[in-house]
Amino acid sequence: MTTVKTGLSRKLLTRVLSVYFVLTLIVTIGQIFTEYLSTKSHIEGELRTLKNTFSTSLTRAIWELNTPQAISIAEGLMELPIVEGVQIRDENGDYIADLGLTIEQPREPVETGVMKDHSGGVFGYSFPLIFEFSGRASNVGDVTLYSSFDIIFGRIEVGVFFLIGNAIVKTAFLVFLFMTAFRRLLSEPLSEITDQMSAFNPEHPQDSKIDVALEEDNELLQLQQSYNQVIDDLIASQNRLHNAQKELTYANKKLDDQNLILEQEVAKKTASLSQIMLDLEQQKDELIANQRELRQENENRRYIEDELRKRNEELGQTNNSLKLAKDQLVESERMASLGGLVAGIAHDVNTPLGVSVTAASFLTERLQVVKTAYEDKSLTNKTMETFVEEAEQTTKLLLTNLNRASELIASFKQVAVDQTSEAERVFNLNNYLHEILHSLRPTFKKGDYQVDIKCPDNLHIRCAPGVIAQITTNMIMNSIVHGFEDRDSGHIVLTVKEEGDDIVFNYADNGRGMDADSLDKLFDAFFTTKQGKGGSGLGTHIMYNLVTQTLKGQIEAESEPGKGLHYTIRFPVNLND
Repeated sequence: MTTVKTGLSRKLLTRVLSVYFVLTLIVTIGQIFTEYLSTKSHIEGELRTLKNTFSTSLTRAIWELNTPQAISIAEGLMELPIVEGVQIRDENGDYIADLGLTIEQPREPVETGVMKDHSGGVFGYSFPLIFEFSGRASNVGDVTLYSSFDIIFGRIEVGVFFLIGNAIVKTAFLVFLFMTAFRRLLSEPLSEITDQMSAFNPEHPQDSKIDVALEEDNELLQLQQSYNQVIDDLIASQNRLHNAQKELTYANKKLDDQNLILEQEVAKKTASLSQIMLDLEQQKDELIANQRELRQENENRRYIEDELRKRNEELGQTNNSLKLAKDQLVESERMASLGGLVAGIAHDVNTPLGVSVTAASFLTERLQVVKTAYEDKSLTNKTMETFVEEAEQTTKLLLTNLNRASELIASFKQVAVDQTSEAERVFNLNNYLHEILHSLRPTFKKGDYQVDIKCPDNLHIRCAPGVIAQITTNMIMNSIVHGFEDRDSGHIVLTVKEEGDDIVFNYADNGRGMDADSLDKLFDAFFTTKQGKGGSGLGTHIMYNLVTQTLKGQIEAESEPGKGLHYTIRFPVNLND
């Protein structure tokens, strides 16, 4: 009984204190989290402030290609308490400095200042470096400053310990207060009441009433009064029960006689009725089973019909989608080489144009200085001679780079126009093949690839030049992507000769070659050795269709592993004959 006595008050006290512990824990954690967010916000503001302090010097150092100064600034930033890592990149995304705790960044340049959280409690602020020159703003790179949870915790460590200590002190005081109050007001009176109730004697209930001295009128006093009232009611009930037992004994005797007669009659009726109910139940079960089977058969038939109808519709849509997808893939592969030329030429043209813009800006500034000196009548012969010398050098630089850009655009222009047009014309095949090769030069920068074209100087043919460009581009790009894979060098020889009324292309590379199984499938649609790596398998298929259908010629391929790939293409000189 001791366990029962102490269990109620202990459970009540435990539940009350548990609620208080949970609330205290939630409030303390909320205060710590609020302090963490506030401190983190301050640190993020300080990182943004560093942008205004160091961005100008960093921008000029990168613009002037002064890498040691940029690294020195990065090391100075690392000395700041809130900075745990510094990344400085140029306009191409290459790292100039990568110090301390940093995270790998994507190569795309940062457009505006952005704050980003990373795993492990690290966060950083990234901002671009903009250099303004002659009214033009140029992005010369970007900077990312990193801080972490350790910096934040170092600032709020004292406050966190204070909040935790405060919560512990208040909790301990409340536990002591509750335990004292529960023991005096509940545990001790309840224990005394329980002891007196445990001494209950059913033979003499009038001697089992409880008498506990309570200081105030509360639930325990009501419990005492209610228990004593129950004892009084129990005494009265025992008296009435004794009288009722006598009457019940007499009535039971009479009832037993009547029950015996009734049981005999019920047994007869029940036997007859049970047989009838058994027959009806069996017939009902058979009818329900037949109905269930018929309903299931009808549902299955309807479901199969619906599924067949859906599959037929889906099959028709799939066939249409496959036909449309094949046409789109063929057209996309046809334009893929042109897209590669555009990307390569755009990159090569951008360099001389950038130099030309810089030279023109410099010449404008020097001209403004001379103009000001002329208007102020302070122009000297020395100043004029310096201006003339600088202007001469600048104009030479301008002409050299603009001519270079013009030559690149001119070599690409005719090839690009021809690949998007199917018009036929008479053209010099040797010159046109060299224009195609010149337009593909940006692609050769990835390795030491040598392409030799051997073609008669005065060989003229009549056809759509875009077909020749597409075939030649596909052969060269296939050699670079597939034949020279995992190699930094390669040699390609294209020999063109005239045999009677036919033109014969002999193309050969010294790549890794192909086995017999792959060679048999070379011109099949969607066959590629780079399945799942970006290869569509349509390049050689389109080349085969251009030779056999557009040029009305023939194409053959020969290869062995380790001995390169050789194409032989033959087509008429004049397709209209």
